[in-house]
Amino acid sequence: MIFFLTAFPQFKPDEISAIMKDFDEPGSLAPTGLHLGGAKYMVIQGEPGAVIRGKKGSGGITVKKTSQALIFGIYEEPLTPGQCNMIVERLGDYLLDQGL
Repeated sequence: MIFFLTAFPQFKPDEISAIMKDFDEPGSLAPTGLHLGGAKYMVIQGEPGAVIRGKKGSGGITVKKTSQALIFGIYEEPLTPGQCNMIVERLGDYLLDQGL
């Protein structure tokens, strides 16, 4: 289910499967990187089982897992990694508080 969409890339089933595997087995994406919508992100620090963060050039990605959704935030400058993390993680925490 997509709650919000603004020029987002198309996701491939194998990309989502790899992301879900990393939530279950933290670190599994580190050797290959996180692939989403045809883009490759270098996986950086996250919160095992809850948040995956990645970097690509001057931009990056934050993925937050809730009980029923994955929240993706893809950013480019002038947005900072910290701003993206805060937005995605707060939205994810709100959804978790709502039982989603």
